[in-house]
Amino acid sequence: MTKYKTWKYWLEEWIKPVLYALIIAFFIRTFVAQPFKIPTSSMVPTFKPGDRIFVNKFVYGTKIPFTDINIMKLKEPERGDIIVFTSPVESKKYLVKRLIGKPGDTVEIKNQHIRINGKPIEEPLVLKRNLYYNRGEYGKAGHPITVPRGFYYTLGDNSLNSVDSRYWGFVPAKNIAGKVFLIHWPLKRIRVIK
Repeated sequence: MTKYKTWKYWLEEWIKPVLYALIIAFFIRTFVAQPFKIPTSSMVPTFKPGDRIFVNKFVYGTKIPFTDINIMKLKEPERGDIIVFTSPVESKKYLVKRLIGKPGDTVEIKNQHIRINGKPIEEPLVLKRNLYYNRGEYGKAGHPITVPRGFYYTLGDNSLNSVDSRYWGFVPAKNIAGKVFLIHWPLKRIRVIK
């Protein structure tokens, strides 16, 4: 076998397929879906530590890499969505929390329940069922706060064991990576998240 045939063989049989696979994987992870692992109990009972999830990256608009430019936006984040975002206080850390307050909403935790714009929250039902506790600078009893434009207010479902918007404030819209849509591991916990 000549050197030319050897190089051509490696190029056609190994290098090109691996390169194509890497490009496709990069495209999917950047624009479509990304896996994450749940590290803490802040979202119990929805997620348990060790659960592995997939995040829909295009539903709120996918960012062009190395920019803050969003493309392909299908909808705005909604109250009750479980979102993944980069932490407002640790830029390299991803967090998973439930979206509670949208831009312009006045949020208050009163008697362990959420009030939006002065009214008890009715929908989605998960927010009505969960108990939330007054803690942190942005979750004090008797101190409703208004979510600024371009920001969101998030809480962990396990309010007693969650460091969330009550402590560090609001999540910039540009920090949102996407919406959780699936637990894919462990096998006995596989399910679609609505």
